[in-house]
Amino acid sequence: RTRVWGMDQIREEVAKWTPEEVERVTGTPGSQLKRVAMTLANNRPGTVIWCMGGTQHTNGNNNTRAYCILQLALGNMGVEGGGTNIFRGHDNVQGATDVGVLSHTLPGYYGLSAGAWAHWARVWEEDPEWLTNRFAKVTGADGKEKSLQNLTGIPVSRWIDGVLEDPANTDNPDKVRAMVLWGHAPNSQTRMTEMKTAMEKLDMLVVIDPYPTVSAVLHDRTDGVYLLPAATQFETRGSVTASNRSLQWREQVVDPLFESKPDQEIIALFAKKFGFHDRIFRNIELEEDGLTPNVEDTLREINRGMWTIGYTGQSPERLKLHMENQHTFDRTTLRANGGPADGDFYGLPWPAWGTPEMNHPGTPNLYDMSKPVAEGGLCFRARFGVERDGDNLLAEGVSNPGAEIQDGYPEFTYQMLVDLGWDGDLTDAEKRSIAKVAGVDVAGDVGQSDDGEDKTTEGAQLTQPSGEQGAAEEVGEQSMSPFPSDFNERASTINWKTDLSGGIQRVAIKHGCAPFGNAKARAVVWTFPDPVPKHREPLYTNRRDLVEDYPTYEDRKFYRLPTLYASIQKQDFSKDYPIILTSGRLVEYEGGGDETRSNPWLAELQQDMFVEINPRDANNLGVRDGAQVWVEGPEGGKVKVMAMVTERVGEGVAFMPFHFGGHFQGEDLRSKYPDGADPYVLGESTNTAQTYGYDSVTQMQETKATLCKIMPA
Repeated sequence: RTRVWGMDQIREEVAKWTPEEVERVTGTPGSQLKRVAMTLANNRPGTVIWCMGGTQHTNGNNNTRAYCILQLALGNMGVEGGGTNIFRGHDNVQGATDVGVLSHTLPGYYGLSAGAWAHWARVWEEDPEWLTNRFAKVTGADGKEKSLQNLTGIPVSRWIDGVLEDPANTDNPDKVRAMVLWGHAPNSQTRMTEMKTAMEKLDMLVVIDPYPTVSAVLHDRTDGVYLLPAATQFETRGSVTASNRSLQWREQVVDPLFESKPDQEIIALFAKKFGFHDRIFRNIELEEDGLTPNVEDTLREINRGMWTIGYTGQSPERLKLHMENQHTFDRTTLRANGGPADGDFYGLPWPAWGTPEMNHPGTPNLYDMSKPVAEGGLCFRARFGVERDGDNLLAEGVSNPGAEIQDGYPEFTYQMLVDLGWDGDLTDAEKRSIAKVAGVDVAGDVGQSDDGEDKTTEGAQLTQPSGEQGAAEEVGEQSMSPFPSDFNERASTINWKTDLSGGIQRVAIKHGCAPFGNAKARAVVWTFPDPVPKHREPLYTNRRDLVEDYPTYEDRKFYRLPTLYASIQKQDFSKDYPIILTSGRLVEYEGGGDETRSNPWLAELQQDMFVEINPRDANNLGVRDGAQVWVEGPEGGKVKVMAMVTERVGEGVAFMPFHFGGHFQGEDLRSKYPDGADPYVLGESTNTAQTYGYDSVTQMQETKATLCKIMPA
């Protein structure tokens, strides 16, 4: 009632999912559903953890939102031992996402609006017009000219279609002509038969990786491919961010081997070649070579801009202090108990609000209302306005301890500080920074002295503190503010995520409030294809009886590309491809497997690519354990692998791991690797047989549910 909006609509949908209907649709016994529900309800708090099994579906966003709604219903959000936690597959996937590798946002999840570009132009001290001129213009469906600068790009899951699709059907002016696969294993993507074609149609393919990866051998190109050796994590240093949003400072263990280079040196060489090295590193010190950016300065620039998620307090100095004093942190609470980092949570998990000097300890558990915001507490973010359909979207009658607003409140703007009478808590240096963002000319300039006190430079006379004003007037002096009379009006819209001084965040937290507001969690997302999470059958389903009850989406265009849904699902492939095919990870290998399959100790543990088949299916197919079989998908891709007959999979289901590569539809490609660079273990890629299908919001590929047929080889 006080912290969640839309649960009444959720109840309507959930009421349809009786134990009997769950059993009909999923095969999970209704009695098991009841047992799990009772276990969750009677053992709180509890956490929900998932990996790719939740996301890699056409309706994956529905799955993950359902997990969150379940936790809201149980009261498991914002409590220690609760929450919803997706586990990343590598040590810095979260950090890479945070700094904007996605096609629909700038760093810090600012999006691609004009305001977002203006913010980062200020952070980078870059000319906004120069940035705008980097992008082509297109004519939209409404006949208006639009810049690609503000349009969601093509995600990596769909780069194949960026090459193969007719531009007349896309919102891209041309076909994709070059691909740079940087730390990306192509065999972790579906539709590999089409990927091979796309690779061969490119003008240029660049692979940046410690290992050649399958990108080096899948295609039949003889030119236009560049393999650039990158350093591993042990050969470089800098900050990395883990799944729990904590940062660590990693030190270099060994110098880069052979010709490999660290990522920051590679990007510097690209920038120099493209002619903007001086621009991209204008605020970042260069190493002795005059080329490579200093990683400490790189993090400081990230800190200067990523106010949205509180990626601003984790300076290199604070992170190094944590690494040097790991012994002072409690292993359960993650909080330092004494020592130089006393009170900090290990790794300063974001949000670590404000500037590093503010010393916010980090936020170990999102949305924890049991702690003051200044001590790592938080409420739900007021991101979607204050009202919807006549309902209040702000929290009702609840707030963090010590908050001077004991109720819901919107996100903080300069105007909100003025309305609350808190603007006087801003320093003149902070107000001048706000003025600069607002485009307000202020007389003189304010800097900061060595002792941290504000100082005034030539031409400015600051307003005196009220206690001194009377004395000044007695001697006939005139107090003069450097801020023009319309300053408040013009600065009114500057908010907590565009104020480069961090002053708005600092003042909000000083008064016990969260900078991003105090609202209700939005259980119903009215901007999504399914505002209330729903089940939808996979595109390739053998449950034709469920398609009518739980159909997929209509075909649509987003992320610049046409995306197929109903046009695939309406075709019945189940007679020719009767077995459900899914894929996933192994303990021994990671990602595309090129690195781990090149490790002799790991390679020894898992030497063969395989498909898991239920004994009943194996016997019906005439397949013995250890025999070679063909697994073919409904789009024609097929792989030749070893059969593992096991009851780990149910009847009618097959499983293959996705870490293998170097074979393609029965052909061994080992001879195509550069000399000495081939992994110890090669094998077929499951994604050669995996099929089309993309999430309706994120475009994440559907690897967890397709169909196949299995035949003795």
